[in-house]
Amino acid sequence: MNGKKLSGLLVAGVLAAGLAGCSSGSDDTATAGGDGSYTIGVANFTLGGPYFSGMDKAIAAEAKKKGKIEVISTDANGDAAKLASNVEDLLSKNVDAVIISGGPLESAPAALNAIKTAGKPVVLVDRKFQTGEYTSWIGPDNEAIGRQNGEFLAQKLPDGGKVAIIKGGPADNSIGLARTNGVKSVLQSKTGITLVEAPDFGNWGSDGGLTVMESLLATDSDLKAVFCENDAMCLGAQRAIADAGKSDQIIIAGVDGQAEALKAILDGTNYLVTGLNDADVIGAMGLDRAVEILGGAQVEKDTVVPSPMITKENAAKYQNPDGSF
Repeated sequence: MNGKKLSGLLVAGVLAAGLAGCSSGSDDTATAGGDGSYTIGVANFTLGGPYFSGMDKAIAAEAKKKGKIEVISTDANGDAAKLASNVEDLLSKNVDAVIISGGPLESAPAALNAIKTAGKPVVLVDRKFQTGEYTSWIGPDNEAIGRQNGEFLAQKLPDGGKVAIIKGGPADNSIGLARTNGVKSVLQSKTGITLVEAPDFGNWGSDGGLTVMESLLATDSDLKAVFCENDAMCLGAQRAIADAGKSDQIIIAGVDGQAEALKAILDGTNYLVTGLNDADVIGAMGLDRAVEILGGAQVEKDTVVPSPMITKENAAKYQNPDGSF
């Protein structure tokens, strides 16, 4: 069994009895048959980017493994109003539960209110909204991931130096803020380390990371390291660093455990560390959680998924050739 799948199973195996079970809804849903067959709606705020598309695929793959589970997936293309509309459409199809992958969206009151009115359970994966009622959430401790990256960089830079930070955006994105604040909480207190926050956002993608890194290199050519709020941006930043001939000068730290980042780490490049925030594991756990709730289980309100630090020493066990991310 590969490391990613094992980590997901271990986490699922130790879940404590929790705070918030929820009714599966009206009597005419698929649950009425009592045979474990359900229809689960997946409301994606966006499928743009490997993390979010990987999450959606992982949910579908887990449903296929279970059998008797139908998944109806939607994509709001980054539009909050469309997300609410998609949820209404899913509810009109009488789904038994809804999983929401909120991406960078901070709140979704219309969507959550509609689900509550319909009497259905809702599971949030990765993103926990700032407001609104939900049945259960599964995701990482993003500030802790940032702190462990900060400690790693501090150890790698005993003589100090400039560390760049590339943020995904927008400015109020609580996931990105937590990761950056975690890094800053460690590095700001280290003698000789100077933080350089990129003024522009990388928009969570490789192309954005490349563009922002090019700008940073133009203003701070003496950088010693770069931290990005996700691996996709770091992969773009790595290309810009290589193009500038500075791969031996600048080390890279990311977040997520994206397959391409793991390969770069294992290959011995200047990409040295990432923090696991596995779309495959969280997506599968989200589907499992929805099924548990529909089966009448009392589940945890909030489940924090462990996010171990990944370096060249342990990256091989987190590679998943069958994964979606």
